[in-house]
Amino acid sequence: MEERKGFGSNFGFLMAAIGSAVGLGNIWGFPFKMGISGGFTFLIIYLILAALCGFIVMVSELALGRKTGKGAVAAYQVLSRKFKWVGWLGIVSAFLIMSFYCALGGYCIKYVVLNVGNLFHAGFGSNGLDGNAIFGALMTNQTESVIYGLIFVVLTLVIVMGGIGGGIEKFCSIGMPALFFMLVIVIVRSVTLPGAGEGLKFMFVPGYAVSAGIVEKAPDFLKVLSTAGGQMFFSLSLGMGAMITYGSYLDKKQNIEKNAILIVVCDTLIALMAGLAVLPASFALGGAGASMAGPKLLFVTLQNVFDNMGAVGPVFGIIFYLLVVLAAVSSSISLLEVIVTHFVDRAKEKGRGDQRKVYSVVASVLIAALCALVCMDGLGSNGLWVPFQSTLGVHNFNDCWLDFFDMISEGIMMPLGALLMCLMIGWEIGPRTVEDECSIEGNSLRSNLLFTVCVKVITPVLMIFILYGQVYNFFIEK
Repeated sequence: MEERKGFGSNFGFLMAAIGSAVGLGNIWGFPFKMGISGGFTFLIIYLILAALCGFIVMVSELALGRKTGKGAVAAYQVLSRKFKWVGWLGIVSAFLIMSFYCALGGYCIKYVVLNVGNLFHAGFGSNGLDGNAIFGALMTNQTESVIYGLIFVVLTLVIVMGGIGGGIEKFCSIGMPALFFMLVIVIVRSVTLPGAGEGLKFMFVPGYAVSAGIVEKAPDFLKVLSTAGGQMFFSLSLGMGAMITYGSYLDKKQNIEKNAILIVVCDTLIALMAGLAVLPASFALGGAGASMAGPKLLFVTLQNVFDNMGAVGPVFGIIFYLLVVLAAVSSSISLLEVIVTHFVDRAKEKGRGDQRKVYSVVASVLIAALCALVCMDGLGSNGLWVPFQSTLGVHNFNDCWLDFFDMISEGIMMPLGALLMCLMIGWEIGPRTVEDECSIEGNSLRSNLLFTVCVKVITPVLMIFILYGQVYNFFIEK
């Protein structure tokens, strides 16, 4: 079997892992969910879950990946008899998430082009249309949506074909510092706009969303817990095989516990920074309300913000949507790598050599097909049939393929996979397996007692509540 070529440095690994964690969920999901779910109260619950679930699962996945030197599927097959199939949840989740992630990434590229057009007063700019009209036109223009989605797929493919060191590490080592720098620029402008303080209240003041009439009533604790839990898993790239895959390329000398803490802290910090970048600006220019949810916050509210900034608006629009593209690509390459690593490792074990490029192309073609479906659906704008469309009837299921794929992956497979992994570590192979892997080359797992208690009891219990809340939100709540 050929030598497994990993990251060239720990910095490169951290940038790739943080890049996987930092994505579209941070930029539109975290700040809005925080605001409607109690502000600072949501943040406290999120931080508790990040410590008792996110950190525990992160350490576990990195350790399992490095110990086995395998991708998501093979790692479980090597270590477990009862849970050897769990890795396939990560593969399927990666495919489903990539299907809508590439579509949304394509929309981001479109908006970079749009703002370039506005800067130079070209015909491919806004042409006097407001954010709703621009986004509505894109959703109903199936050809244009598919083209931009496929551009994003190709961009992801090119980076992953370069391998861990030559593609992913190089991109993230430049892209992540650039993203941080661009976020700071947008934050400075956002918080200095007149009326920006309302956006800060929305994010941090408990119950402000209710008192301001943005939501009708405060959510109950279970809903906040499931919302925070779902956001945490999607944001930290847990339960989808990404951290097992990246861990399999991690040098034995590196401190897993320290790296896990840095990834969780940096991801949460950037999520809060994203909130400071988008919400004060949207409130300052009258964007509070339903248009702050999901893609509309990114593509309607914020485009209106940039259009109302005058001559400098297109400049900030270009910077902002470029950073969103960077965030999206850094996550999409980790998802594609989950799929590619599995098949590349299998080929090497059978003596077929390194077929990374072949499997990258094959996986990307399949993803492109699903991406095209999501793009043609246009978030439900074009009347395509969607599974369960006529039977669910719940208020937060938007009858579109994006939400359906999100429900299956983020709502069910990811938390289920993390729950089963904790049960495997806690009650089959034992927490000592992870502790031993974290304690080689002079390192140690200082949080060993916390890890053991959490992985055996606390994290699985919290995961059951999170999973129940996710299923309840999708299928039961009226």
